[in-house]
Amino acid sequence: MNMEELAFDDKGLIPAIVQDAATKEVLTLAYMNKESLGKSIETGETWFFSRSRQELWHKGATSGNTQKIVDIKFDCDSDALVVLVNPKGAACHNGTTSCFVESFYQNRDAGGGDFDSAPYKILYNLEQVIKEREANRPEGAYTTYLFEKGVDKILKKVGEEASEVIIAAKNRDAEELKWEAADLLYHLLVLLREQDLPFAEILTVLEKRHQEKG
Repeated sequence: MNMEELAFDDKGLIPAIVQDAATKEVLTLAYMNKESLGKSIETGETWFFSRSRQELWHKGATSGNTQKIVDIKFDCDSDALVVLVNPKGAACHNGTTSCFVESFYQNRDAGGGDFDSAPYKILYNLEQVIKEREANRPEGAYTTYLFEKGVDKILKKVGEEASEVIIAAKNRDAEELKWEAADLLYHLLVLLREQDLPFAEILTVLEKRHQEKG
């Protein structure tokens, strides 16, 4: 497949769905023309065509929230793209990780957990905050302190928090156990970030094990 075989519309545009390569979350829907697609391939970061401003724009050029391209896929009709990226910061101009935040329709009969609390989303959002802390190192932030102290300090904290979880469980103290488990999860996410290992890969392992066991 080369660029000439893609089915751009009568305005020379093709929709590009941007997706987090690690979590598979859809981040945004934008449009590319041949020039912006070429620049995306050349630079390894996303470039789009603004339909409102009628000009090219480099995602993150002013905000710093760039998107490193991992893969670009095309659909069966060659008239749409999926751009898999490693995002640095928020994808949306509103400051959210994804432009797709509000629900238009939810089918509660289909299952899938509590739509209102979305507990699993919290872990992903926390991972993104930790990622941004590592990159920007805001002064006074505890996460900054951990990254500056290095892996030995992070490992020590993971060990300490694991011990506190054990003690709370041994004491049958459910309230304390909740807090200590939360601390352990946080420090584990910091460790995974230090090791450059996305949390989504841990979930993939769990899913694979579940499927293997039937």
